[in-house]
Amino acid sequence: MFVMPEQHRIRGRRAAEIAADVEQAVAAGHLAPGSPLPPLRRLATELGVNPNTAAAAYRLLRDRGVIETGGRRGTRVSPRPTHIARAHLHFEVPDGVRDLTDGNPDPGLLPPLADALAFAAGEQLRDPVLYGRPAVDPGLLAIARREFAADGLPGETTAVTSGALDAIERVLQTRLRPGDLVAVEDPGWGSLHDLLPALGLRMTGIGVDDEGPLPQDVAVALAAGAAALVVTSRAQNPTGATVGPGRAAELRAVLANRPDVLLIEDDFGHAIADTPYHPVCAANGRPVVRHWTVVRSVTKLLGPDMRLAVLTGDPDTVDRLRGRQRLGTGWVSHVLQRAAARLLADESVDRARVAAHYTERRGALIRALAAEGVPARGRSGFNVWIPVHSETSAVVALLQRGWAVAPGAPFRLRSGPGLRLTVSGLALDELPALAADVAAALRVDPERGRLT
Repeated sequence: MFVMPEQHRIRGRRAAEIAADVEQAVAAGHLAPGSPLPPLRRLATELGVNPNTAAAAYRLLRDRGVIETGGRRGTRVSPRPTHIARAHLHFEVPDGVRDLTDGNPDPGLLPPLADALAFAAGEQLRDPVLYGRPAVDPGLLAIARREFAADGLPGETTAVTSGALDAIERVLQTRLRPGDLVAVEDPGWGSLHDLLPALGLRMTGIGVDDEGPLPQDVAVALAAGAAALVVTSRAQNPTGATVGPGRAAELRAVLANRPDVLLIEDDFGHAIADTPYHPVCAANGRPVVRHWTVVRSVTKLLGPDMRLAVLTGDPDTVDRLRGRQRLGTGWVSHVLQRAAARLLADESVDRARVAAHYTERRGALIRALAAEGVPARGRSGFNVWIPVHSETSAVVALLQRGWAVAPGAPFRLRSGPGLRLTVSGLALDELPALAADVAAALRVDPERGRLT
């Protein structure tokens, strides 16, 4: 039997048994991310099985996002195997250290939920939601359609999911098959980068500047056979990019040559960004691709535990999603939907004030960093992205100075290193000290003449 460097011995006679053994070893930490696995024929010989059995085991593991195969590097455990929870990749922030790693909204800006939940509970008592009711609450549906229409989207075909990532996962599953290639932003949302291998999908990175995805990179990805493209409309995580009118037009021009591509616009930041929405999926109310969706979550405005997102899209894709949803969870709780609708209609939930809070802190930090000679990015949302030469040394140096920041590795595929700082909970008077400490941590190395 093949002996791994970690001394794990792969076992099994059937493909499912071999795959299960490797999965368990990865989950237990006996096979670390990036660990090499034996070539197919070698594994088959060691186990005394047919090479087709070994190939089937590797195919199962690849489809489940556990391993990567092909190329000169051979077969290896994925750098982000689906069996390692993201919580295991997050380090504990020591006592007394300011935590800027979590990507959370400012708790002080989240609305109290008690009245809205009490209202929703009262509605449930007055009008119980039983089997057979429409999946979307009429009040939430009216708000979603009004906002989609205001942004030039049809909005007639809608669905409600348990957050933005749930929506994206369901849309991908309705239209793609394992092995399909998906174009994603690089750097981009780490959870999406983790999700795709778990669905058996391949991904290719597209560069991002302050205006969003680079059109030339999108064109290259589509020419390489990408079956889907995921674009963040505003408050892009981690860079804060926002798609402006010019960039949206450029992306539509690229997509016009590939109307068969599935386009997903993740507008999760619509309620906390002060930049307007510019659709990539349509121009003058006419879609540029056959299959598209726009997803909007309420979690950044109402709180992460309000697991709810509304989406619109082409009727076939949304109908497929709703049909599959009926066979699984059925629907998102109407108590939650009614509470969210109540909060979204409440004038005390001031979106403009929330957006202004994040804009003020983000802008103030970027200006303070610039005064220290440190370039940074962040046009919308509540994260700031700082390019660096070495993530590890920068993270350690800032930790020693009392700041915990997120390294860029979980957000990157092939793009350059960086740091993500969440500014949502920072006070304005903290920013000068933070900027000075960042500058000290990234002090220019006189021998290299660049940031370290």
